[in-house]
Amino acid sequence: MAQAAPRFRDFTFGVTRGVRTERDGAVYLRAEDALQGYPERMTDRLVHWAHERPDQTWMARRGPDGQWIHITYAQAWAQAQAIGQALLDFGLSVDRPLAILSENSLEHALLALGAMTVGIPFCSVSAAYSLMSQDFGKLRHVLGTITPGLVYASDWARFGKAIDATLEADVPVVTNAAAVRGDGVTATVAWSTLTARAVTPAVRSAMLTTNGDTIVKFLFTSGSTKLPKAVINTQRMICANQQQILQSMPSVLDIPPVLVDWPPWSHTFGGNHDFYLVLFHGGTFYINDGKP
Repeated sequence: MAQAAPRFRDFTFGVTRGVRTERDGAVYLRAEDALQGYPERMTDRLVHWAHERPDQTWMARRGPDGQWIHITYAQAWAQAQAIGQALLDFGLSVDRPLAILSENSLEHALLALGAMTVGIPFCSVSAAYSLMSQDFGKLRHVLGTITPGLVYASDWARFGKAIDATLEADVPVVTNAAAVRGDGVTATVAWSTLTARAVTPAVRSAMLTTNGDTIVKFLFTSGSTKLPKAVINTQRMICANQQQILQSMPSVLDIPPVLVDWPPWSHTFGGNHDFYLVLFHGGTFYINDGKP
């Protein structure tokens, strides 16, 4: 049987012109312009801005008193190295990655940078799997899939029930303040023990071994029809995507961008498009948690 002849149709996305090809039941989309150069690792952008704009705010969030808490690029780089050292000390790896059970927060963001710096994958798990579920089925599935070596949750009082129901007892848990169970047993490690860690040459050595193929994160699908599936996101994929955004939609980007943003980082728009958009271009990210 003769193959169907290909059909072509132009399309546009932002300022990008491309060609749509339909052949043998498949649809192919290709931009007319080649993708321009981009850094191999998003870590390189963090280091760049920490030197070029050390005192500029990278991320901010309102504290309990309503005042903004700012983290500069220099502070973010320093804390990323300390956290990276802590993750190495905990023995994390691609087989025992970091799981983050938390809404968007400064701690969540810094953990992402620290893990990325030393080449340890992380997974931002939807907070709803811990806080809204009654059987914790999706959380159990996610943790069973990635087999974390360390779990972060902002508050034991809110996340402890879900963690106890789904996590192996030998996996350490970090919370903003160390928590103690009713029987007097310490349940978690305090967040401050990560950021206060003394940085050794192991951090730089680990960073230098990362490249475009290094896994940054496991991003789970929504699981709206079946159980969520883990999607591997590499350094190259994340950086290339930011270059695609820049070339396709330059008119909607203020460089450097300033975002006041709320989409959860457990999903691709908030956790990839917005989070890395700011870091890629040396902008500022304000976490919108519903407070005016």
